[in-house]
Amino acid sequence: MMKALRFHGQKDLRLEKIEVPKCGSGQVKVKPAYVGICGTDLHEYMGGANIIPTTPHPITNEKAPVTLGHEFSGVIEEVGDDIADIKIGQRVSVQPIIYDGTCGACRDGLINCCDNNGFIGLSGWGGGLSEHVVVPRAAVYEIPDSVSMEAGALVEPIAVAWHSIDMSPLKKGDAVLVLGAGPIGLAVIQCLKAKGVEKIIASEVAPRRRQFAKDFGADYLLDPTKDDVVARVKEICGGVGADVAFDAAGVQVGLDQALKAIRAQGTLVNIAVWEKPAQLQMNDLLFRERKYVGVTTYVQGDFREVLDAIAAGTLKPEPMITAKIQMDEIEEKGFKALIEEKDNHVKILVEVSP
Repeated sequence: MMKALRFHGQKDLRLEKIEVPKCGSGQVKVKPAYVGICGTDLHEYMGGANIIPTTPHPITNEKAPVTLGHEFSGVIEEVGDDIADIKIGQRVSVQPIIYDGTCGACRDGLINCCDNNGFIGLSGWGGGLSEHVVVPRAAVYEIPDSVSMEAGALVEPIAVAWHSIDMSPLKKGDAVLVLGAGPIGLAVIQCLKAKGVEKIIASEVAPRRRQFAKDFGADYLLDPTKDDVVARVKEICGGVGADVAFDAAGVQVGLDQALKAIRAQGTLVNIAVWEKPAQLQMNDLLFRERKYVGVTTYVQGDFREVLDAIAAGTLKPEPMITAKIQMDEIEEKGFKALIEEKDNHVKILVEVSP
């Protein structure tokens, strides 16, 4: 038997003893080391189940209760009989997307857009918040020797940001607006800096998070409760507006501001998961030929590129970690801390077996 943090329902997390999963063909068994608590985990805790299935998931055939944890690093402790390209003892970061491989999106290589997609740590197949987890071989990426296990647990949210930038029309010399300086917004700022962007404007309500944005490379900081965001962005950008904006906030007022703050033929990229339906002012797009693009998670290759960037030193994500806690402290010092003291935290890591 092993310990695992299981989601049973809204505000119902239980540290339980469950069976240790068995490793089969095409699979590897991982001993999780560090696990990040994600905004999605918080949304499920506060109002779920939403993403977590309450009827059998079409791929995993599992439903709540499920083991949580989809941002994690660990060590390979067993491999399937048919696996020869990775060894026991290898440190890995786990890419948690579950996909069927047969739908139209998957056939086009867009596993993040799978018709039946899910996530390890949300949709079944175990999760990082357990002493052992079995995942497909394709889900694990070797962590370079120069990269810490803590950084390995941050690859998943950084890959979200990395992919969003790759999906944008960003080019050398562009000015960028980032809405929201939570974990994903800060990851976007880091990735923009790593990709050589020289004019990054961050708009964030919370003072501590604005400081985080500055620390991670934002060149200009705006407080949308005090600053006229549209006017300030245009002023900073020579009167024309930002070339690209990334919405990591997901609030209506921010969306309205961003659409007006980007230049003619500029692009607004939405990364945020919205809790409520949003209104899009279509004439703000139409008459300035602006573009609005939705992006989700990451595709194959993004994890490797992020790990390589961390190894090269162009990405330095460890300062995102604002606390480390133990498995038996998750609800009080993890979930509740991120909800009640969110302005003071970026990423809380759970030490499962560091």
